[in-house]
Amino acid sequence: MSEQSLMWGAFALLMVIMLAIDLGMNRKAHEVSFRQALTWSIIWVSLALAFNAGIYVFLGKIKALEFFTGYVIEKSLSVDNLFVFIMIFNYFKIRGEHQARILKWGIIGALVLRALFIFTGIELLTAFHWLFYLFGALLLFTAWKMAFGAEEEVHPDKNLLVRLARKLFPFTKRVRGDWFFKRRNGLLVASPLFLALVMIESSDVLFAIDSIPAIFAVTLDPFIVFTSNIFAIMGLRALYFLLASIMGMFVYLKLGISSILAFVGGKMIATAMGFHIPIQVSLLVIFTCLSMSVLASLVIGRNHARKTPPVKNT
Repeated sequence: MSEQSLMWGAFALLMVIMLAIDLGMNRKAHEVSFRQALTWSIIWVSLALAFNAGIYVFLGKIKALEFFTGYVIEKSLSVDNLFVFIMIFNYFKIRGEHQARILKWGIIGALVLRALFIFTGIELLTAFHWLFYLFGALLLFTAWKMAFGAEEEVHPDKNLLVRLARKLFPFTKRVRGDWFFKRRNGLLVASPLFLALVMIESSDVLFAIDSIPAIFAVTLDPFIVFTSNIFAIMGLRALYFLLASIMGMFVYLKLGISSILAFVGGKMIATAMGFHIPIQVSLLVIFTCLSMSVLASLVIGRNHARKTPPVKNT
């Protein structure tokens, strides 16, 4: 058995164990505390770094750098998902104790979708070299739209899957319990929780179209692409509850993420033209974009708070 086959086995076993623990601990609806979210965020990042160390030992330095770069890219881009999740939950008036359950099933669905996208995309890029130009241009367009386009809005009535769900099932107007479906007078009735789940899943399809090509600029190794992507997704729910209350502080984070997308898109086109950008350079650029956007957000946000006069009670 090859080293990569062993790593595939270790990855599959780890995911099965962690999913079993996650599903077992989150059977009932409950609000995730900041401490719990922080603990799980640390666990998922630690597992990713430990797995990265295993890649270094068994597959070498270059593969380890590719995994780490891919993980940082996917983790950074996943932060943009959080803005949309917040808007979806606000639109459907989903309380905190139900958000964890929706995100749990949303992430499980995302695992299946990402696997399909990743392995299909690798086959297409291997067969059709010109797709590097197309995916690179797509990333550059997404970067421009994220940096200079209008703010994202949630429009469930325009979502094809939401309209289809409403035609197939009658829905309750309010959330009554933590169920997605329930039988009432012999009729299967759906909850707004299910509509929120449909919106989460459909939004992940759009995110995958942006984020998966980004890691293709780093490597086309299915093992590296898939495992780095899944590690980033599995920690997304904990990251949401960790950052949801303070997302407004990071006003320049989207600009940093768009800069990463622009760099990766340019790298993809450069690779197609025969120019090689070392993985170490890519990692440095990505960390610089993230660090500068977070630092600018914190410094400018703090200065703005100091200059804003307090509201006087009348």
